Formats: sequence, structure tokens, C-alpha cells
Amino acid sequence: MQRIIDLASRVIVGGLFIFSGLIKLNDPVGTKIKLEEYFEVFAADFGSFFHFFIPYALFIGTVLIVLEVVIGVAVLINYRMQITTWVLLILLVFFTFLTGYSAILNKVTDCGCFGDAIKLTPWQSFYKDLFLLVFVMHLFWHRKRFDPMLRTTEGHGVIAVTTAVSVFLGVYAIRHLPFIDFLPYKIGNSIPQQMIAQEQPVFEYVFLKDGKEIKSKSFLSADEGYQYQRVDVLNPDKIIPKITDYQVSSPEGEDLTQESFTGAKLLIIMGNVQKTSTGNMKAISKLINDLDSKLDVWILTSSNPATIDAFRHEHQLAAPYHFADATVLKSIVRSDPGLTLWYNGIVLNKWHHNDTPDAQEVLNLLK
Repeated sequence: MQRIIDLASRVIVGGLFIFSGLIKLNDPVGTKIKLEEYFEVFAADFGSFFHFFIPYALFIGTVLIVLEVVIGVAVLINYRMQITTWVLLILLVFFTFLTGYSAILNKVTDCGCFGDAIKLTPWQSFYKDLFLLVFVMHLFWHRKRFDPMLRTTEGHGVIAVTTAVSVFLGVYAIRHLPFIDFLPYKIGNSIPQQMIAQEQPVFEYVFLKDGKEIKSKSFLSADEGYQYQRVDVLNPDKIIPKITDYQVSSPEGEDLTQESFTGAKLLIIMGNVQKTSTGNMKAISKLINDLDSKLDVWILTSSNPATIDAFRHEHQLAAPYHFADATVLKSIVRSDPGLTLWYNGIVLNKWHHNDTPDAQEVLNLLK
């Protein structure tokens, strides 16, 4: 029985840590965004010194993600369990604090435990961590009896390779785009369709009669002895559109949301241009010039008009700019600047600024 519990604890903890880490390793920028949200909340609740960590959110997030994968592998092979279980316990206590804080105070509505692949409510995330904590405590308490599965040199090799591969995957995803896009603006999606709910609400009425709870799809009469209790929505996950906050407006305040779904549009995403990477602006400027009169090119930004005007002139970006919410822009493409090509609202492709295409590549997608 002891061996079964030991094995189950290692597989559950190691497997979940590796799965969670790999999901987030796919999109370290998403973890960075989530950490920035936590730091902003902590700055308001505990002290402004948390603002110091915001510029380092990407580095901190990447380190935590890599550590999560490495610790998961270490647990599976019983690698240096005296040290591994200490790190494991500290990590999980930290994660449990974050999810518990979010759940109790409803400060951060999505912890990002599994990135954008699996959405959990704050309470679901908290209960998940409490569940894991039981197995982690078992591993920690009995850490001395876990003998290494591999010889010392082989164990070092597995951990070194795991670390190197994890770092490579994370850096690659940061410098390009996520390997798998779990966001509603992914290639192939119709954005207008994502803004429509999948289903209409399905209601179920709950009544009390003769001390028993009665459920019905229709409203039952009180004259027949049915006492109304409540109404439940049976399909809550399908009545909310995948996209609820996409909106584009011109500098004059005109709503251009529907216009952005008309014909071919190359959207250049620039959130706060004061933080936008400028390393590939020459390639983006050339692309805009080469597509002149062949395709509508829009710059979407959350910066103020004066700032974006100055930025456009400085980098010779001969394209009109329009405004969208900063959070939405981060969801459209995990790159700032980033590029995405839409045709009648359908996402044909998207690019990190390090992979800025030439005009012909863009036009070929429209044939």
C-alpha cells in the first residue's frame, strides 16, 4: 500500500507540474501578463514596491515555468528528493497563496495555472492546489525514503537536458509566437463569430412541493402547489461569447469595429508604444510602403494620439492608426509590435515582429 501511495503521489505531482509548466512554456508572455496583474494588485494591497517587479515579470515568469517543469521531472525520477521536495513545497505554498488570495478576495479572476488552454475559476484553482498539497506533503514528509531511480551522472544529465530544452522552448516562444494558440484570435477563427454566443440560455426552474424539490424546464403554477425556489442556467459556459471586449475606434471617436471585418486588413498591433520593441521597425515600415494601395493597413494601439503620432513619424509608419483596448491587443497577438492578417474578419495569419513578412508573402495569403 505504501508503494502505491508513493508512486501515486510522484505521478500526480510530477505529471501535473510538467503539464502545467509545458502549457505555460508554450506562452511565457501570457504568464508575464498574469504576473503583471498580480503585481498591480499586490501594489495596491500591500505596498507600491511591488511595482518594482513589473518590468521583470517576463524573466520571473519564465524562471518559474522552467522550474515547474524541472521539478516535475525531478519528482518522477526521485532526483535529489531532499532538495526537490523542499523546492516543491515552497513553490506549491506560493501558488496556493496566489490562488487562495484570488479566490477569497476575487482580485484576479484567472490565475493562469494552465495558461489559456484550460480556464479555471479562482476557487477551482485554489481547490486544485489544496488537492496537490496533500500529495506534496506526503512526498516531503517521507522524502528520505525515495531512492534515486538513476545514477548520479544520469540524473544530472536528465535534469540538465530538461532545463536546457525548457529554456530553449520558452525563449523561442517569446521571440516568435506560441507553438499552439489557445486564444480566440487564433489563425482560422472568424472574429465576428467569436463575438456571438454559441447558444441561447437554457433555463431550469426549481420548485418545492410536498417537501420535495421539483425541477422543470417550464414554470409551474403556484395554484397546483409548486413553490418557486430558483432558476438555474444549464449551459453557462456557452451563453457568453468567446470575445466580448473587441472594439476599434478612430481618432475622431467613430466606431470602426465592423469596418475592421470588411475585406482584407493587415493589423499592426502596438499597445503602449513607449514600451513597443523598435528593433524591426524598418522591416514593418517597408512592408507598409510595399503594400500601399494593395491592402488596407491599420495600426491598432492603446496609446494616446500625441504619443502614437510622434512614434509613427519617428519610424516612418505610413499607416492610419486606430484605438483598441490594451488587454485585447495582447490577446490578438503575443508580440508588441505584432502583425495579423484578416479577411472579412477571419484570421489568415499572424506574425511576431521578429518574423515580419514581406509584401508578397502577405498578398499570397489572399489569393
